[in-house]
Amino acid sequence: MNTSVAQAPSSRTNVWQRLQIWQKVLIGLILGAATGFMLGESAAILLPIGKAFISAIKMLVVPLIFISLVCGVTAIKDVTRMGRIGVKTFATYIVTTAIAIPIGLIMAIWLKPGEGMDLGSATSMDIKEAPSIVDTLLGIIPTNPFASFADGNVLQIILFAIFLGIAINLVGEKADPVRKVFDAFADVMYKLTDLVIAFAPFGVFALIATTTGQYGLDVLLPLLKVIAGVYLGCIIHALFTLGGGLALLTRLSPVQFFKGIFEAQLVAFSTTTAAGTLPVTMACARDNLGVSKDVSSFVLPVGTTINLDGTALYQALTAVFIAQAYGIDLGMAEYGMILLTAILASIGTASVPGGGLIVLSLVLSTVGLPLEGIALVAGIDRILDMARTTINVTGDAAVSVLIAHSEGELDKETYYRKAE
Repeated sequence: MNTSVAQAPSSRTNVWQRLQIWQKVLIGLILGAATGFMLGESAAILLPIGKAFISAIKMLVVPLIFISLVCGVTAIKDVTRMGRIGVKTFATYIVTTAIAIPIGLIMAIWLKPGEGMDLGSATSMDIKEAPSIVDTLLGIIPTNPFASFADGNVLQIILFAIFLGIAINLVGEKADPVRKVFDAFADVMYKLTDLVIAFAPFGVFALIATTTGQYGLDVLLPLLKVIAGVYLGCIIHALFTLGGGLALLTRLSPVQFFKGIFEAQLVAFSTTTAAGTLPVTMACARDNLGVSKDVSSFVLPVGTTINLDGTALYQALTAVFIAQAYGIDLGMAEYGMILLTAILASIGTASVPGGGLIVLSLVLSTVGLPLEGIALVAGIDRILDMARTTINVTGDAAVSVLIAHSEGELDKETYYRKAE
């Protein structure tokens, strides 16, 4: 009898160890939601655990983006091929974002979430002029790369990494020791990522418990249409634009794609940071979807910065919602301005929690809508951020599969292995 008692904890431990990471994260998410409902606002006591996980995953972002991009560029020694992949990546990201925005507009026009609120005219205030396209492009060039690392300026880090990788290729054999150092550093970062991600189920548990305990139905009911619109729009974009696009252009099963990326979606949904989910997204793309290391190391880090489908959809919907709430009629010119501004504002937006509100202020100011309207959605921003971040990550993975397939660097055996 003593033997069976002693073996019970070991058996439970073995069951937990045999679970895949996405299964552990899903368990953490479900238990966190249940705990939040039971404890209510008292669940905030768990927040430090969630913050510790977020901090640990943010710790990986800058070095992982930099190292992955340098390795990705040095692995593509053919300059022509490098340019081809870069153009296809950028163009595809812009197209998917441009499709996401009209979906958000349609959701807002259909659901009319702001009608009847009658908030009247907003108080006049000084609106900061949006930076020009030229200033935005010039701001990408780092004057001090070390300052870019310290500030976490992702666009500048990406540009510096690409230039450094190209320079290593141009030097040739003399730069082989440098290339090997970066390759070794990449392996170290991937191992460090594994260690941090092993903590994900506990971090997700704490974050979801805190979120569930903080928001009650009484608070959410007036804004339920906004939440429904964002979530429904994101689901439509995921199924038809991303999944349907893959099926149409590659003849690959979208079901297998969503199975392969599910783990990254769970982490994105709970942490609300696309950049922080990058390590998981890269692992899913390589191990579950069969995307080559060369392609995933280049396409995915770039995607965390310039591909924000969910954020763009959210901006469009909430901008129209705020206009409706204040009784402001929008014409085709204003809708066109929202479309253009949302695309430009999404490029270079920090893929971190709460970044959507910053971009929304830029969209509102450009279209001439009251910035006070941000307060209407600020209270539910975390809930909206969970959906839009999940779509951002899903879009990154979909484009990586598409680019890898077009380059003949997609392992279809790995892609369909999930069916077994």
